[in-house]
Amino acid sequence: MNGFIASLQFITAIPLGKQRPFDPRAIIINFPLAGLAIGLALSLFDLIASTLWPPGLASLLDVIFLAAVTGALHLDGLADAADGLYGQRGREKTLAIMKDSRVGAMALVAVVCVLLVKMAAVGAINHSRFLALMIVPAYARSAMIFGMRSLPYARGDEGTGSRFFDTPLTPMDFKFLAVPVILSLFLGWRGLLLNLSFAAATTALIFLYRRKLGGITGDLLGAMTEITEAVLFLALCVGGGR
Repeated sequence: MNGFIASLQFITAIPLGKQRPFDPRAIIINFPLAGLAIGLALSLFDLIASTLWPPGLASLLDVIFLAAVTGALHLDGLADAADGLYGQRGREKTLAIMKDSRVGAMALVAVVCVLLVKMAAVGAINHSRFLALMIVPAYARSAMIFGMRSLPYARGDEGTGSRFFDTPLTPMDFKFLAVPVILSLFLGWRGLLLNLSFAAATTALIFLYRRKLGGITGDLLGAMTEITEAVLFLALCVGGGR
C-alpha cells in the first residue's frame, strides 16, 4: 500500500495525508494501479456530470477533472516536450528548451489540440462508458513504465529524475499492467483495439524519443501519458463509440 499511495502522491494532486517514503521502484511499478484509481475517480465524476449537464459539457468537465486531479503534471510535460522537440535542433539545445519554464507557441498548440481531442472523444464514448473511462488513464500511466524500460535518462546524473533510472526494470515490474488488460476484455473487440492502439502509440513515441534524444526525460514521460491517453480515447470512438 505504501508503494501505491506513494505513486498516487507522485503523479496526482490528491491529498493523501503523510508523505510516504520515496521509493522510485515502488512508485514506478504502481503506475498502472495509480492510473486505475484516477480512472475510477473520473468514471464516478462522469456519472454525476452526465446526470447534471448535457453530454458536451459533461465531457469538457471530465477533461478538466483529469487535469485538476493530476495537477496538470503531464500537461506541463507535454508543453515542454512540444517546444523542445519541434524543429531540427541538436540534443543539448532540445534539453535546454525543455528545461526552460517559458511556454512557446508549439506548447500552446500541442496542449490545446490534445485537450480538444480528449473532450470530443470522451463525449463520443457510449459503449461501456464507465469501464472505458476507468481503464484508459491506467493504460496511459503504464506507458511511462515502457518509456523508462526502453530508454536511458537523457539528462544523466544531473537531472532530478535520475533516481528513477538507477535500477533497471525487469519484466516482473510490469505485473500490475495485467489489471487494465484483463478489464479491457470486457470491452469486446474495442478492448483488442485499445491494446493495439496502446502498443502502437507507445512504440511510436519511444522510437521518436530515441531518434531525437537517444533517451527520455520527465517531460517526455508526461507527454507520453497525455498523447497515449488521447489516442486511446480516440480508439474507443471507432464505430461511433456504440
